Amino acid sequence: MTQPLDPTTPTTAPKKFVALDFETATGRRDSACAVGVVVVEDGCITHSVHRLIRPPKRWFSFTWLHGLDWKQVRDAPAFDAVWRDLAPLFDGADFVAAHSASFDRSVLTACCNRHGLATPPQPFVCTVKVAREVWNFYPTKLSDVCAHLDIPLNHHQALSDAEACARIVIAASAKGWRPA
Repeated sequence: MTQPLDPTTPTTAPKKFVALDFETATGRRDSACAVGVVVVEDGCITHSVHRLIRPPKRWFSFTWLHGLDWKQVRDAPAFDAVWRDLAPLFDGADFVAAHSASFDRSVLTACCNRHGLATPPQPFVCTVKVAREVWNFYPTKLSDVCAHLDIPLNHHQALSDAEACARIVIAASAKGWRPA
């Protein structure tokens, strides 16, 4: 559990945000096979969820990256069932954070569109951009940013990646960063 920000230090920390990470089976954006969601309220991680997702097709081309394959997800629920459980976590959030946010936003949009579901209305904040803005980090791969900030990471495990994004935003907020 993340320690709260020092209450005596002025902060611009968001009241609530959600960090999100998807792993996909293939290059198709609607092939989500795992998701990690971390909720941060008042600078503290309050909730975290990791769910496997049964993608629409059995083909996996990214097993080498994240270690997931069809055998591990064949009995998992499809995205629509997973999303019914996760969507309430986004209620009241100021924004959604993700590393290379355009990827995770596109996966969420494609999966929601495939199942006729609404996407969350919150804007996305990219922690690649946050790391460059606050610390001028280059390169800004998630593993590099986590190494600079001493954030534990089991890269390409959806919950670990989502928690790392949450910790990047928390650390940036402590340095005075705020979303645009």
